[in-house]
Amino acid sequence: MDTTSTTPLRAVALVCTLSPSPAPSSSQLLAEQTMKALSEHGVTGKTIRIVDHDVKPGVQTDMGDGDAWPEIRATILGADILILSTPIWLGHPSSVAQRVLERLDAELSETDDEGRMLTYGKVAAVCVVGNEDGAHKVSADLFQGLNDIGFSLAPNAVTYWVGEAMQRTDYQDLDSTPGKTAATTSTLAANTAHLARRLKAAPYPSSS
Repeated sequence: MDTTSTTPLRAVALVCTLSPSPAPSSSQLLAEQTMKALSEHGVTGKTIRIVDHDVKPGVQTDMGDGDAWPEIRATILGADILILSTPIWLGHPSSVAQRVLERLDAELSETDDEGRMLTYGKVAAVCVVGNEDGAHKVSADLFQGLNDIGFSLAPNAVTYWVGEAMQRTDYQDLDSTPGKTAATTSTLAANTAHLARRLKAAPYPSSS
């Protein structure tokens, strides 16, 4: 029996909106939809809105007194899948998403007994929302950073929605989820869960 199809998986979605709770957030909505799609593949987990926590600037695993990152990092390391959800701001990922990548940069010097980064074997995917073009550029920026710090990416590892340029409609304001976005989210979930299970069953080779 192929146990990789039934292995339980954990995921965490880091929502990089600039708006603290309880303000509504399109990035939060798409992240939650992605987590729901992952649940159909035996994946459990939670979302974390980063601005609700005191994640300090820096490139260390712990930036000292009051830093909320160590607890978030523990959740990431305890998961098989990381979802990074960001709005587009001025054609770029949000500053909050950039801070997350900067904090994850510390993982470059954190390795296991075989010389592999602790993020090896974990799979990442991206959610992007905005009222202008740029989803491909934003996902490319995040893909490069996530891959540099050890995460693997499945095919079609981004789901996104962008509204008409210079208009005010947000993703959360739509009457229903566009079919293309829903289908892309479904594909992301299926491919990401599949890759995570494969890597769990067959880890990457030693780097030492």
